[in-house]
This record gives sequence, structure tokens and C-alpha cells, in this order.
Amino acid sequence: MTKDEIKTVDNAEPADTYTETEQDGRNRAADILTLRRTAAEARRHNVVVRVISVLLVVLIALVAIAYAVSYFYDRFGSFTVTVNKYDMVNQGLTLSETPEYEKSIATLNADIVYDMTNISGEDLPLNIDKINGTHNGDNYIAYTFYLINSGNDTVAYSGEMTMENITNGVDEAVRIAVYENGEKTVYGKTKSDGTGKESDCDKEFQSSTVVMSTKNDKFSLGAKDKYTVVIWLEGNDPDCLDNIIGGTMKLSMKFKIIENT
Repeated sequence: MTKDEIKTVDNAEPADTYTETEQDGRNRAADILTLRRTAAEARRHNVVVRVISVLLVVLIALVAIAYAVSYFYDRFGSFTVTVNKYDMVNQGLTLSETPEYEKSIATLNADIVYDMTNISGEDLPLNIDKINGTHNGDNYIAYTFYLINSGNDTVAYSGEMTMENITNGVDEAVRIAVYENGEKTVYGKTKSDGTGKESDCDKEFQSSTVVMSTKNDKFSLGAKDKYTVVIWLEGNDPDCLDNIIGGTMKLSMKFKIIENT
């Protein structure tokens, strides 16, 4: 190779050298790719944020619903009175919160006491069965209602009070007084040692789920049987301990006709 040829080779442009215009084009292409990648990442980020937001809203809603259910259930429980709807429609057996009634009713619901604490049954008002409807105290539930024969025949009916959804062993210390036409009977659970009823009770619960039962064999046309139910936690019961705090139970009293007479 001659010296002139060597000089020519030395002065040649490198193979990867670009003009200014070409370099600007390459830079713009790189910037566009970077922008596209950044935009895609931003979209993915927004999608993730939206999904997380929706999940949080759903979670908060579920927690709120669970809290609401717990709040309304943990009042103490509930007390409902019902008559068989067939007996109401066909035999005229109906319920009312007053001796006079305007329409046939098959179900009554007593108001509930929130955060009920223990008391002594001796502190209950003496005239507690003289007031109609709901007349609760701070720490007891009291409810008066009437069972009425508005039909055309004399009938025989039976009634039964049951309890369910018992939590924290609250039934160990609960007392339920039932006044039937003014005659009072106090019911409570059998002593923990199985030796019978508590000293302040007239009768024991009939079973783990049945409080009491009643019957009227001659419920004549137009007759009205008055019932007052009082529920409290007996502070003098040995089983009235801290472990029953927050306990709940559901009570219901159901009446049905057993025969026409």
C-alpha cells in the first residue's frame, strides 16, 4: 500500500458516524420509546391504584355491614310474640298491646334495652304489669300484651316461650317473670350444681331452650288474656359473673289453637 493510500484510509470517517440530522432522529426515536414506556407504566400504575381503591371500598363496606349487624344484635337480643297466622285468619286469635284493638295482628316485637347490667329482682317496680306495651327500665325489659279471641267460637290454646342464640352463658343469670292475668311466676335456669331452682325463682326453665308453657282450655269469644313479660339479669345469682358481659339471647313466645270447644 502506498503512503497516499495509507493517508486516505486514515482520513476516512468512522462507519458509525452520523450526521447531525440523523443523530437528532435517533434521539427523538429514543425519546418516543421512553415516553411510550413511561405512559404504559403510568397506565399500569393507575389501574393498580383503582383496583386497590375498589378493594378498600369493598373491605370498608363489609366491615361496616359486619359492625352494623353486630351492633344491632348485641343490644341484648330480642323478644317477639306471635300467633299462628292460620289461627288468626280462621279462628280470630290475635295480639294487641292494648285491651282494645283495631286490626288483627300476628306478630309483636318488644323494644330492647342497650347495655343492660345486673340488678336485683326486688328493685323492679311493683306496678310493672299495669302498663301496656313496652315499658322498659334502664336495666330490664318489660312488655305487656293481650291475646284476644276475636273469632266466633270458644277455643283452647297453648303458648310456649323459647330462647335461642344464647351467648356468653347469659342464661345462667337471666330471670324471666311472666304475669298471666296478674299472676306472677319467675323463671330461671337450674342451679349450676343441678340441685334445683334458685331461691328467687318460682320455677326452673323447662329445658335448655324452653322457658315456660301455658294453656287455656276455655278461651271464650271476646276473651282477653293479659301477659306481661319482664327480663333482667339477677345480680344475686352466683353465676352473674364478668364472663356473661356482652351476652345476648333471643326470646320468642308463640301461641296456637289446639282445639275448638
